[in-house]
Order: sequence, then structure tokens, then C-alpha cells
Amino acid sequence: MRMVVRALGLAVLAWLSGLSGLGRGDDFEARRIQPWQEDARYWQYQGEPVWLLGGSDQDNLFNHPDIPPAGLAAHLDTLVAAGGNYVRNTMSSRDAGNLWPHARRADGLYDVTEFCEAYWRRFREFLDMTAERRIIVQIEVFDRFDYARDPWEVNSFNPKNNITYTAEEIGLPEEIRTHPGRRESPFFRTVPELEDNPALLAFQEAFVAQMLSISLNYDHVLYCVSNETNESEHWSGHWARFIRRHAEQAGVGVEVTEMWDPWDLSDPMHRHTFDHPELYSFVDASQNTHQRGQRHWDNLQRARQRIADPPRPLNNVKIYGGTPHGGGLEEGTHKLWRNILGGVAAARFHRPPSGAGLSELAQTHLRSMRLLLAEFDGFAAEPANELLSDRAENEAYCATVPGRQYAVYFPNGGAVQLERSDAAGTWHARWLDIEHSRWSEVQRVEGGRTVRLATPGEGQWAVLIERTATD
Repeated sequence: MRMVVRALGLAVLAWLSGLSGLGRGDDFEARRIQPWQEDARYWQYQGEPVWLLGGSDQDNLFNHPDIPPAGLAAHLDTLVAAGGNYVRNTMSSRDAGNLWPHARRADGLYDVTEFCEAYWRRFREFLDMTAERRIIVQIEVFDRFDYARDPWEVNSFNPKNNITYTAEEIGLPEEIRTHPGRRESPFFRTVPELEDNPALLAFQEAFVAQMLSISLNYDHVLYCVSNETNESEHWSGHWARFIRRHAEQAGVGVEVTEMWDPWDLSDPMHRHTFDHPELYSFVDASQNTHQRGQRHWDNLQRARQRIADPPRPLNNVKIYGGTPHGGGLEEGTHKLWRNILGGVAAARFHRPPSGAGLSELAQTHLRSMRLLLAEFDGFAAEPANELLSDRAENEAYCATVPGRQYAVYFPNGGAVQLERSDAAGTWHARWLDIEHSRWSEVQRVEGGRTVRLATPGEGQWAVLIERTATD
């Protein structure tokens, strides 16, 4: 019982400490990242609609202050220079050189009733650095891979690694050798609806309260409970409500989601976010990027329709495409374009080797996407593949602002017919050479409502067709 009281006291102290240091100002609610007031399918930040595009070479960037080649600040500057403004941040410690959240004693054991100052300082400095650069951070509070196999061997929550409790007292095994998807760890069943472990739950809540005492000071943070979980909805729901309750106590709004493990968005597990907008104010569909080609697009469109009422942003904080997941680096870049033309509000290249990260390839595609979005009114557009004919599977993808603009993306060159709803007036086209981030000269579009579009060469291209004058 003393362990529970001590942990709960720790949570309260962390929370009160955070509240005493808040410096948000009266306009915090208007500035913070939130669904766009004019169209809740997209995000707004500091009062303006914003596309979230990103890539990074680590998932837990705050825990890698010396990320090669030149440190975290340089990594973030490279992202911004390429047009990126969106990163993922797991509260994870499983990589070499990472710190764990609890205080470590001289004998190497942890005290789970005390926090590691350096770990939380890294977190605060990371949020400062991203705020300065207007980079939106999507936090994942629990990464299941920290709680099994080799990472569990060194985890500060593991009873054999701390002085706070024994395995018998806390109900945690000292060894878990199976993949976390096997759900061997009782760490994820502490809530009353499951195994009701108040002692361990109190320490978990102290950890999350400490995180929130820092993160709720910032207007550029989104929250996801877990990394690709297949645990019970009761676990996820507990933490979504916990985050919301603490935000309410702090007088701020907050956006929360969960990331479920199944690659198929029709799996019943995804219904927990699809069907509960009161709890999950946006949807992360990253696992869909395990899919390839036309299937990736089609699944995305079904998910988008599923959350149309009430509308919510659809995020992909991970774009798979590398080794071993997602079909290779080139296919990963195709997914960025299908995502944005398909109505996704946020997309980030997953870390290597499972994604392009912030490689030169990723930077090129971020730059090219920004070139397109600077000219194409994507916020007013709708996916419109039905306007394309003479099209092979996965040959081209279309979005349109009806009667005004059409954007068509070709993953691997090709030619299709585009059916315009109205050919009146003067229309022009420009081709975007995606792999070199440059526009072609403007060309006048002649003919009636049907226009043939053929890429100028092989590789990835996009074309923007727009009405520039009316009769």
C-alpha cells in the first residue's frame, strides 16, 4: 500500500509542478494544433490550416540529442528546409544511449518513485526545439517494444532493475522473451476493467502525469496512446481519458488517438477509434501503409468515409516502405502522394530501415509535395479517381477542386484520360517532375471536357490542370 500512496503522491507533485510553471497565455487555445474550424478533416495551427508532412531517422527523437550526423538541431533544420513540419516521438528508451524515465542509483538500480532529471530535460528541450521551428510533434505514450524481449531486460519498470518493488509485489515478470504482439506482459492490463493492478497502475499514471506536466505547456503536440497496440480497448480508453482529464484540469484542449496493430483497416479493432470521436479526436491509420499500390488507396478511401460524420483528421505518422516492411523505399514515396491526394491530413516517412526517414529521397519528395500544395488548393479538393479512364491499376490518382483544379499523380509514368466537369474558359497545365522537384513550363490545355494526360517521361510525375480565365 505504501508503494501505491508514494506513486500517487509522485503523480500529484509532478502535475502540480507542471501547473505552476505554465506560461501559455490567453490565446493558447486559439494557437494550438487542432482540427481546422472550417473543415475538421484537416489541421490548423496558430489559427491557420496546415498540412503536416515529415520524416525523421528516429522514433524517439528527444532521447537522441546526438543523432548523427550533426545532432538533433541539425536534423530538425534539415526537415524544415525540405518543407517538413511533423515528427513522431515515442516516449521510448530501448535504443543504445537512451535514458530511462526513472532515477538510476550508483549501483545501477532504478528508483521508480523518483524521475531521471536528464530524461525529462531532454524531453523539454526537444519540445522547445520543435516549437521554435513550428514542427508538430505526435507523441506515442507507450511503445510496446520497450516492454518485451531485450528492452525489457533493461527497462526501469522491470522489477529486477529497481529497488521499488519485487516481481511478486508488483505482478510483473522479470523476463518476457516473446514478441509483444503475443501479449505476455501484464503491464498493459493494469486498469480496473482488466486485471486491476492499482499498485502498478499508480506508477504508470505517475509517469504519464510527469510527461503531461511538461507537454501540456506546448501548443504543437498531438497525443497517441500506443504504438501499434493489440491490447484491450479498456487499456487505451483509460489513457485517452487520463490525458483528457489532465488537460481539462490545466484548462487546455487536447487531441488524442490510438494506433491499432492490424494492417487491415477493416479489422474490428480499428472501430474503437473510428466509432468513438468523443474519445479519439483524430485517427491514425499508419498501419495501412503496410499495404501497397491500389489496395493502399482503396483502404484509405474507405476509412476516410468511415469517419466522415463527424469529420476528423486522418494521420499517417508512419509511412512504411523499406526493409522489411511496406514494399521498398520507392513504394514508400508513392504512399506519400496517394495519402495527400487521398485526403490524409498528416503523413511522415517512417524511420529506416522500415521507411525513408529523412534521407535525401524523403527530402526530395517533401520538397516536391510542398511545390504542389503551394499551387493546388488541397484543402478544398476531393479524391476523384472516377474522373480517370483508360487507366491501369495503380497507374494514376486524381484529386479535384471541381470546375477549378485537377491534380493527377503518376507513380511510374503513364497516360490516362481525364474527364473535366466543365471545360469552359481557359485552362493551363503544368507538369511537376517529382524526382527533381521542378515545374515544367505552363502549357495551354486544348479540347473539350476529356483531356489526355501523358507523362513527359518515366518515373514519378504530377500534373496540375487549372482554369485561369473564364469566358
